[in-house]
Amino acid sequence: MENGVSSFNKFIHELSVDSDTSSEDYSSAEEDIDGLCPASPLSQNSQFSHANSFTKNTGYWTGWPMFLLSWILFPVRFLLGLPLRLCHLFYSRDSATSSVRGRRKPSRLCSFARVHRTTDRRRGVIEDLHLAIEMFIESIFDFFHKAAHFLLSPSEVKRVLYRWFSSQSRGNEDTYGLSDACVPTATLGENDPTLTERKTTFHQSLNTDARTCQDVITELGYPYEAIRVITSDGYVLLLERIPRRDSRKAVYLQHGILDSSMGWVSNGIVGSPAFAAYDQGFDVFLGNFRGLVSRDHVDKNISSRKYWRYSVNEHGVEDIPAMIEKIHQVKTAELKISQPELEEERNGDQPYKLCAISHSLGGAAMLMYVITRHIEEKPHRLSRLILLSPAGFHHDSPLPLTAMEYLVLLLAPVLGPIVPGLYIPTRFFRMLVNKLARDFHNYPAVGGLVQTLMSYVVGGDSSNWVGVLGLPHYNMNDMPGLSFYVVHHLAQIKHEKKFIMYDYGSASANMALYGSPKPLDLGEYYGVIDIPVDLVAGKKDNVIRPTMVQEHQRLMKDAGVDVSYKEYEYAHLDFTFSHHEELLAYVMSRLLLVQAAQKQPCNQKASRSTEKAK
Repeated sequence: MENGVSSFNKFIHELSVDSDTSSEDYSSAEEDIDGLCPASPLSQNSQFSHANSFTKNTGYWTGWPMFLLSWILFPVRFLLGLPLRLCHLFYSRDSATSSVRGRRKPSRLCSFARVHRTTDRRRGVIEDLHLAIEMFIESIFDFFHKAAHFLLSPSEVKRVLYRWFSSQSRGNEDTYGLSDACVPTATLGENDPTLTERKTTFHQSLNTDARTCQDVITELGYPYEAIRVITSDGYVLLLERIPRRDSRKAVYLQHGILDSSMGWVSNGIVGSPAFAAYDQGFDVFLGNFRGLVSRDHVDKNISSRKYWRYSVNEHGVEDIPAMIEKIHQVKTAELKISQPELEEERNGDQPYKLCAISHSLGGAAMLMYVITRHIEEKPHRLSRLILLSPAGFHHDSPLPLTAMEYLVLLLAPVLGPIVPGLYIPTRFFRMLVNKLARDFHNYPAVGGLVQTLMSYVVGGDSSNWVGVLGLPHYNMNDMPGLSFYVVHHLAQIKHEKKFIMYDYGSASANMALYGSPKPLDLGEYYGVIDIPVDLVAGKKDNVIRPTMVQEHQRLMKDAGVDVSYKEYEYAHLDFTFSHHEELLAYVMSRLLLVQAAQKQPCNQKASRSTEKAK
């Protein structure tokens, strides 16, 4: 003890000061690819600090399974809460006596609250347990230290007891609020910038990163808009936007499997495709496929089995059409307001140009969308496709994925009804996964082991798997899930060695949907693609190898499609989660090939027609 402060609390305070004065950039993006334990992608090139997220308690678990689980985990909760209770027991009297003397001496509890607020490095499960054990040991030693002091100083004991009882008679104002630490705060943008007091408890701070795509965009100073889209089969999708309402060129970005719109902004201002496109004058739309743990649907009582009953088909013929049609409605209405001199659209022409950038499964769904819209004789409204390592062909794949293919096809009749969706169902376990991902970064040996294991599972792909797990969209509040039927559909594509739509298993079901006993082979319809397509492959990509992207190119060339092909030394996730200036420059150069829609005012066309008549 020194000046009334324990050595452990002094150490924590010094640690928080160090963390405030030092940056949190663990490693560069280039080191992330080859290192054993890469840092979280969101910590790279982002120009804002990771602030503590104080999550709100949304209620305790309900139902007897959660009640049983809470009792199983009771020892851990007790261990984590014991130091706090001991702090309340031993420090409350010191605070009361100091207030009687008239000296505003901060209690150790308030000091620790300030330390907890200023320490901006997130902790994992191992660090939480480590910290709780150290606090517990410190409390025990502090208890014996005080007991020895009181035994050796009887007069001091009498003086403390007298002051304590006298303070009780005067009132309990000073000791009443010790369970809630008073933290002075100021809210940015308020009319009154003076500091106010906010009460917060240690139980509210779980030290996890639960930011959304909206938080990332707005914290970096960009505008944001959320658009609610409802598909024809009742799924509620979130279409996010970095708006340029008067721009006549727009871009739509669609993520891949087990991802979300966060992937397009995760590298911060410098290395994210969404921000790069916005800075080039594009109106940016970020699509999100169905398949979140929250199960957002018009039917609030939809069962898990019904919600997860979808394949890649639904991504291509339900999700993407709904979002692109919403983009068309929004852009057309806004441009009519901002530029009323433009002529009304005729013959299916539109007053803006829309490009699409897709990754992995999003690329396959985008190709399915363009082809099926042509079959249905509906406009697809796109001007260019940029496909980053697109799915669709998978027969050239490593042994682990081949083994998974046969296992899924064999067990599909059993696993489909039993496990329709692959996701983490409870908030507690999602929080646990989020904190374990933080352990992978804080303990390089553990992170390197996980990185190696995940790399072997996908056939040696060197993507930043550990870094992706640390992204905020894998948080306790919500998390992308995966339908078993999407996995089954990909296994069918791999087995047939063709880019086919979902096979429902019977000739009658396929006949009702496709008009043939077998599902459509989309590769045979590449001739209907009437817009330029840019294909990008990764030489280190073992999830979708360059030979499979070249299969798309070969079929498109044979069908007369305007297609280009490019390869980079990237793994599968490097297209979105790593900052590569050469890739970003290439994607932007392909976008800029599409000029903004050129519309002539009505009076100009009228004057030209009169001149021709003369």
